[in-house]
This record gives sequence, structure tokens and C-alpha cells, in this order.
Amino acid sequence: MVNNRTNIIRTLLYPASCILCGAPGAGDLDICAGCRRELPVNRLCCSRCAVPIAAAAGPGTICGKCLVRPPKFDLCIAPYRYQAPIDSLITGFKFQQKLSNGRLLSLLLLDFLKRNAPVWPEIIIPVPLHRKRVTERGFNQALELARPISRHFSLPLELSGCIRKHPTAPQMSLEQSSRQQNIKGAFEIRGSIGFRHVALLDDVVTTGATASELAALLKKQGVERVDVWALARTPC
Repeated sequence: MVNNRTNIIRTLLYPASCILCGAPGAGDLDICAGCRRELPVNRLCCSRCAVPIAAAAGPGTICGKCLVRPPKFDLCIAPYRYQAPIDSLITGFKFQQKLSNGRLLSLLLLDFLKRNAPVWPEIIIPVPLHRKRVTERGFNQALELARPISRHFSLPLELSGCIRKHPTAPQMSLEQSSRQQNIKGAFEIRGSIGFRHVALLDDVVTTGATASELAALLKKQGVERVDVWALARTPC
């Protein structure tokens, strides 16, 4: 009841407005209905890794890469393709501290998960940043995206058991052949996770190398199923 009253007061004092065009927001989202309809929804994608696929392939298709070399994670959910305007919303959030972008992106992912997540995990693990990156950026974007989702679904966040041991170059800045090597050995699991089903949460999945590296470590620790929740997926 208190939370509902707080939300009503906040809405009255600070009505939502669209980050993209300035029009009144739809409900409590900082995006209008028209701009939301124009977002690049990832409708046709691999049912395993969520990479966008050709329309002729049809729903439920597994991409060739996953057939030849399945990722270590079990499922990837990514509601949007990494293209305009999702890409600029994410980069504005990560590198320009536009926290209103982060709130909108988290709520968009939350709305999609409410309608499309097939099985709920026991815990959410935001993909960790190295402490140097956190110091430079001021926050871990994956953690900030995860907070509202954790609260809504009453799912705990794992914040200390999984660490990034050394800083790595951004995956999208590398050639595809270099991305696996870039991330190899970058993470460490400390102690026991203690859950059978976890969800890794990140802003963008590129090749899936980061998620696969983390999933392999988690499964060595006894985790049975690893899902990946991300806002967007790149074509490769």
C-alpha cells in the first residue's frame, strides 16, 4: 500500500516523458507508445542464444553456430536487437551516466520477462565488472538493470561470489575471432553458489562468449541450469 501511494505521488509530481521524443510517457515509462512501437524487437531469433535469424527460418529454430558448438548456458532471453535507438539508450546509460535511460531499459526488460520467461531462476547474477571499470564508470550497468527486476520478482542478487579478475576489452571492439580469448580466464567463482538454477543478467550479448565463460564456471560449481537475461542481442 505504501509503495503504491509513493508511486502515485511520484507520477503526479514527475509525470513520465519520452526520452526519445519528449512526448508524454506511456504509463510510468519514460517512452511514449509511438516510440515504443518503433523499438527493434528481436522477434525472430535462435531459440538457444537469441541471435537474430532470417525470417524464413521460423520460430523455434536453433542457429547453425549453436548446433555445431552449443554455448555453455541453456537459454538466452534478449527482447531487442542492438540497433537504433536501443544502442544509443544503452551507451548513454553506460558511458554518459544517463540514469533515466537505465531505469527505462530495466523496466522494458522486466516487462518482457513477465510475459516470456519460461522458468524462473532461484537467483540473479549481474555480470560483474572489474573494479577498475566500476571506478571509471561509477557503477555496474548490469547490476543497475538487475535491481528493479530483483525487487519485482523477489529474486536475490548474487553480488560477491562471482568476480572479474582482470579488466577486458569491450567485446564489441574486437574481431569475432579474438572475443573468446579476450574473456578466457577473466572470471572467478568464490565459494559455493548454492543454487541449481541461476540467471546471468547483462545489458548486451554479442557473441555470447562472456555468458558462456561464466556459465561454464557456474556449472563446475554444481549449478544445473544457467539462463542469460539481456536487454539486447547483436547480430553476431
